[in-house]
Amino acid sequence: MSYKIVVDSCCELPEEYKNDPRFQRIPLGIQVGDWQIQDDETFDQAEFLKKVAETSECPKSSCPSPEAFMQSFRTEAERVYVITLSAALSGSHNSAVLGKNLYEEAYPAKNIHIVDSQSASCGETQIAMKAMELEESGKYSFEEIVQKLEDFRDKMVTYFVLDNLDILRKNGRLTGVKSLVASTLNIKPIMQGDKGQIAQAGQAIGIKKALGRMTDLVVEKMEKTEERILMITHCNNLKRAETVRDMILKKAKFKAVSIMDTAGISSLYAADGGVIVTV
Repeated sequence: MSYKIVVDSCCELPEEYKNDPRFQRIPLGIQVGDWQIQDDETFDQAEFLKKVAETSECPKSSCPSPEAFMQSFRTEAERVYVITLSAALSGSHNSAVLGKNLYEEAYPAKNIHIVDSQSASCGETQIAMKAMELEESGKYSFEEIVQKLEDFRDKMVTYFVLDNLDILRKNGRLTGVKSLVASTLNIKPIMQGDKGQIAQAGQAIGIKKALGRMTDLVVEKMEKTEERILMITHCNNLKRAETVRDMILKKAKFKAVSIMDTAGISSLYAADGGVIVTV
């Protein structure tokens, strides 16, 4: 195996890659009141959402240690690509960088590149899948792949609509948002990634109209969609994700479409019913 792709656990891997030796997920921690777990293969979304509903305290996350990333670099693979949560939203990226520095003190010859996804969830998945595609093509050097991944990240768009923004707000992830309308009016904000920060892209009355407006934005902002993969993650609402998919596919064609349920960290912040879209 000449390469390895390391992601933090906010990245949802498609089912067929969860046990693929080319990939490794580094778990973040999750805390709901006194209940603490690791966001690994044992994560139970139903149990987690039940705990959140029963607890008045806001759930929290904790980033992996630098040592966890450092250990992932102990591999026979000659090239390692690391994709993390946006550095503006999580300490996961910084932990990966520190882990790389620790590893390279002992093994300086390894090619390791860390990509700040400037996104989350399926945004990380997009970059991980692109890294695999470029490596499997056999056409590019490590340096060329690094540049192509950075370019791909810069052109990627991320949008999401959540039923509830309270968890993001209480955990300080909405500092870049100047104002939000009152939720009592049933006005749902359409949120977007903006160079790693969260920004408001629009709003609509009711979840159905908000999802429709989000699909408009996805198509408006992305050129050459037939060369891209449409990825959608949802927290416990497959029907809503499929509705979003169908609305987008009426407006544009894509190379492929992938729908995934959220793992632990994405479930924490998207909350029950949240939908995230990346292209």
